[in-house]
Amino acid sequence: MSRLAATDRERIAALFDRQLELGLHHGAQLAVYVDGEEVLDLAGGVTGPEGEETTTAQRHVLFSSTKPYAAVTLHGLVDEGDLSYDDRVVDHWPEFADEGTEKAEITVRQVLSHTAGLTQGEIDERPDLWDDWDACVEQIEAMDPVFSPGERPAYHPLTFGWLVGELVRRVTGTPIEDAAAERVFDPLGMDDTGIGLRDDEDDDVATLVAFEEFDRCRDPGEGLGDHTEVAAPFNTEAVHRSVIPAATGLGTASDMARFYACLANGGELDGTRILSTEIVEEMTALEAETDADGTLGRPGRFALGFWKGGTTADPYGSLTPEYVFGHAGLGSSVGWADPEANVGFSYVTNGVREGSYEHVARVRQLADAVRVAIQ
Repeated sequence: MSRLAATDRERIAALFDRQLELGLHHGAQLAVYVDGEEVLDLAGGVTGPEGEETTTAQRHVLFSSTKPYAAVTLHGLVDEGDLSYDDRVVDHWPEFADEGTEKAEITVRQVLSHTAGLTQGEIDERPDLWDDWDACVEQIEAMDPVFSPGERPAYHPLTFGWLVGELVRRVTGTPIEDAAAERVFDPLGMDDTGIGLRDDEDDDVATLVAFEEFDRCRDPGEGLGDHTEVAAPFNTEAVHRSVIPAATGLGTASDMARFYACLANGGELDGTRILSTEIVEEMTALEAETDADGTLGRPGRFALGFWKGGTTADPYGSLTPEYVFGHAGLGSSVGWADPEANVGFSYVTNGVREGSYEHVARVRQLADAVRVAIQ
């Protein structure tokens, strides 16, 4: 018997609907797994200002909620012994840095924990290059660290994806979008999720709306800047077709909740194992912690490719246990796993809200409702 009673499901659904009625976004999806069973799969609203009805199969831009998909693809290679977390990146990718330089000492662990120092560069402002993988990789090769490697936790908004993706390609010979499909999406039955659109796929992705300043709460000076400007390129087909393993995941809340349900259960779901329990434990252990992230200016607790709970800024619930792990994406999406409660949760919207407070407030409200219901 499910630990989420029918009456609790109705109350959570009513809260989900209430956020739509208040205009916090045009459309949204909410999915929850408990003990390996999908107990909620909700959709509501519309796909954009002039859009059609949002369904549970509607694909959305996931922004940085994409990062764990790329990271788990790389973790699988560690699991198989093809590389280790303390390998230098340059040992697998010789063009990454010149020997003898500070950059040459960057490790896989530092990349995954956002301590590599390659936070942002010209490539972040060049959406015209994002559809050219080799051009993006060349930009990464030309970058110098903003911070000394290992010195300071500083979120890598886009560079994380090219770093992880190129490591996967160098080790396996397979592009990250294909490797993620082979190792994560296909085995778990995440049929509506991918990294970038393929040539034979229509661009049916929900339209993002970044709300105007007068619609927002006070900005405490955290985040990536004007989210209207940051989000704008992600409404174009060219970017939807670009492979950005840090940002162009296209998918659904149901698929994301299934992914986190697998990780909450030690890397196995419905008889399919994508990672060993030992690797899941290692990749979700606390790796770096800060009161003021060097990029976002907010508290952060980093595992290897995931954010940990237990801060005032995390989006996993009002008083999140420190062992919870997951990721959020530019004020629009979030997914997390609670291995103690065996819960996988995902909330995805097409309304980009200020990530330091508004997005965190709305997703925490739903996360809290789930936690209370299953206690």
